[in-house]
Amino acid sequence: MTANVVFGLLRVAILAAALKAANGEIADYDIAATNTYVWIGQGLLGFVLLWGTNELAERVRSGDVVVDLYRPWHLQSAMLAQDVGRGGFAFLTRLAPPMVFGMLLFPFQFPPSPVRWPLFLVSAVVALVVSFACRFLIDASAFWLLDNRGLYGFWNVTSGLLCGLTVPVSFFPEWARDVLWMTPFPALMQAPIDIFLGHGDPLRILLYQVFWAVALLLAGHLVLRRAVRKVVVQGG
Repeated sequence: MTANVVFGLLRVAILAAALKAANGEIADYDIAATNTYVWIGQGLLGFVLLWGTNELAERVRSGDVVVDLYRPWHLQSAMLAQDVGRGGFAFLTRLAPPMVFGMLLFPFQFPPSPVRWPLFLVSAVVALVVSFACRFLIDASAFWLLDNRGLYGFWNVTSGLLCGLTVPVSFFPEWARDVLWMTPFPALMQAPIDIFLGHGDPLRILLYQVFWAVALLLAGHLVLRRAVRKVVVQGG
């Protein structure tokens, strides 16, 4: 939590300097909206767990995943349930504290209507599911790569920029914004922030997130089925 707040202060300083150089506003972000974007982003970072632990991939490398596959459960569903439980705890320890800190000490832009508060919470939960689905696919790549640390490192380097954590997606050129919104990346961070700030149609944003959550979970399910076959072949 302390690290989140410290990095939040650094990001506020950098983006405030950029706003000052741009006469106080960039792409509908004034100082209040920018502060809100930063502190919500710092909270969502730990809530959705954008950069995970690569635990499943390590179990594939060690062979311990065989024990997981023998258990009477669906591995992907079990891991999703565990991640949702982790997110419930992270809501209290990682999401709420930075937002409250920003609300108390900085100019803050609250949602334009009360209904956006529950929509923001729903969007944050869907973002968590999208994040899990992405991380599961990266972890599952270890069934073929055996050592997926290169892919995992590439995800860590690029995902923050593409999902709207480093800077808002609206700061990008128009063609880059259009391309990014055709990918699942903005569903991780930018979508719930936009709902909170009142940018765009909230229902359309939620449908966009749900689409990617379902598509990526389905992709993970299919990949896991192929992976189980591969484990059987490797094990004789």
